[in-house]
Amino acid sequence: MNKKLIIVLSALVIIVIAFFTFRGSGTSETIEIMTEAQAGEFVIAITTTGELEAKNAIKITGPSGLRAARLWNVKIDQLVDEGTVVEKGDFVASLDASELSDRLREVENEYQQSLSQYTQTKLDTALTLRESRDELINLEFAVEEKKLVLEQSQFEPPATIKQAEIDLSKAERAFKQAKENYLLKRDKAVAQMQEADAGLSEDRDERDFLVELRKKFRIMAPEDGMVIYVREYDGSKKSEGASIGAWDPTVATLPDLSTMISTTFVNEVDIRKIAKGQHVNIGLDAFPDKKLTGEVIYVANVGEQRPNSDAKVFEVKVEINESDTTLRPAMSTANEIITDVEPKAIFVPLESVFNQGDSIAYVYKKSGLETIKQEVILGKSNANEVIVKEGIESGEKLYLIAPQDLDEKEVTLLKSSEI
Repeated sequence: MNKKLIIVLSALVIIVIAFFTFRGSGTSETIEIMTEAQAGEFVIAITTTGELEAKNAIKITGPSGLRAARLWNVKIDQLVDEGTVVEKGDFVASLDASELSDRLREVENEYQQSLSQYTQTKLDTALTLRESRDELINLEFAVEEKKLVLEQSQFEPPATIKQAEIDLSKAERAFKQAKENYLLKRDKAVAQMQEADAGLSEDRDERDFLVELRKKFRIMAPEDGMVIYVREYDGSKKSEGASIGAWDPTVATLPDLSTMISTTFVNEVDIRKIAKGQHVNIGLDAFPDKKLTGEVIYVANVGEQRPNSDAKVFEVKVEINESDTTLRPAMSTANEIITDVEPKAIFVPLESVFNQGDSIAYVYKKSGLETIKQEVILGKSNANEVIVKEGIESGEKLYLIAPQDLDEKEVTLLKSSEI
């Protein structure tokens, strides 16, 4: 029994040792993740997210006379849903006319006052001139009377004749002065009427202008198309309840969907790599299987700070080459901007490259049964891979994870480094 027990215990110990031995060897196998140096075209790209918009669009605007009416901001009272397809002349939006109505009532009161003033001035000048004309007629008759008296006094004593001559001279002088006064009064009346008429015309024109402006607060589509909301300065969409300004009365747009662009923002670190004319591969979040291409057509010279972000970014616009009826404004895009291409290069994953201090880059490569810690000279890199100028050849096997117990192994330097 003791021998059997010893044999059983011994067997159990051997099994346990074997289990842990093989388990340990299996673990070492799992961490030996290998890769292979690739040769071929090496693409350097910057990946960003963007949003589609039409390159060209017709603006649907409110009245152009808001500044003249001293209405600096007007609220959008009604606005059709975004994406609504409209025909030319269809209703799109209406504006809140309450402030305009208040302004119109004020102008109407001013117009009525001007009209009353005009009428009063007209009556006053008419009465004044009539009195002056009557006075002239009477004075003219008085001159005629004095002439008759003088004629009839020819056989009277000299003193009587002299008095008649004096009376005639006084009558003629009074008539002359009254005539001059009449002309002055007439000129004054004309000036007063012109002033009253100018004030009346100004108030009437302003009233008529505001009446016509109020009609334009109901906004119609200028052309056929799909209504797309415009963006506010903070990135939000201008919808019902928002306001249009006197300097920018745009309510919405009718985009030309035949030519689309993707607007994206590139951080200040990468913007120096972006230039007009660069090729872009574009994907759509809404249609993952659809692949498009484009070209950079605009790179902002001045950075900006986007809402809820501390980083400075630069606006970049990409024109899409393909015309696709499924493309709609505001769709999200994934943009791969190709900044550089090396037609022939040897490259490896970034994870397979290690560093010794700040000077030497190296890889772990298989050479038969041996693992070599090989120095490499690196070139350009992208988000996932890096070009190796010297140190390895295409097809060589490399470790993605540093092998165990090789940290202290010497790096095999290149001949250029040894010199």
